[in-house]
Amino acid sequence: MAERRRLICIICPMGCQLDVLFDPERGQVLEIEGNGCQRAWPYAEKELTNPTRMVTTTVRVRNGMWPLVPVHTAEPIPKSAIFQLLRELRRVEVQAPVRCGQVILANGAGTGVDVLASRDLPAIDARGKQAKE
Repeated sequence: MAERRRLICIICPMGCQLDVLFDPERGQVLEIEGNGCQRAWPYAEKELTNPTRMVTTTVRVRNGMWPLVPVHTAEPIPKSAIFQLLRELRRVEVQAPVRCGQVILANGAGTGVDVLASRDLPAIDARGKQAKE
């Protein structure tokens, strides 16, 4: 039996409020109202059948100019795996220097998606100065 769901589309900055008629048995969107463009249809279908999100956070760094480096998933992961990924990342500590795009955690939470460094982070030497690379 079809059911009505309310969603806010996040594909573009307009943030259309969608009223979606969805058939959960078939995993199919039957009707959408309130959309400002056609991109809302695939968004609603994906959001109601297999929602995914990009994850951004930080991980600890040893001997780095800063104690944390920002990281992000290489692509969106299932929402159901986010907290497992965050638990895994809480235990990660990398050695400086770190390069932007470096794989920090491969196959995060068993999703097949890598977690990458979002910026360079130089190492420091024993005097607390930026180390020569």
